[in-house]
Amino acid sequence: MSVLENFHDWKSFLGERVQQAKTAGMESDTIENVAYQIGGYLAEQVDPKNDQERLLKQLWDVADETQRKDLASMMVKLVQGGNAQ
Repeated sequence: MSVLENFHDWKSFLGERVQQAKTAGMESDTIENVAYQIGGYLAEQVDPKNDQERLLKQLWDVADETQRKDLASMMVKLVQGGNAQ
């Protein structure tokens, strides 16, 4: 099963990658920029696998560049929170 099949697994996977980036000394702005680039890739190349991913794709599709960067930043904050379900 792909990590993208289950939203909880995706959040855990993303949270682990964000923590690894921080541990390696990556700045928060750089992490958010990478999240923005990944969001663009996922929106263009990957079919949503669950309702949460479909919602994120719909939000991404209607957003302008600034809003997409904000959405990526919010996803980083979501996975850093640890208690978000």
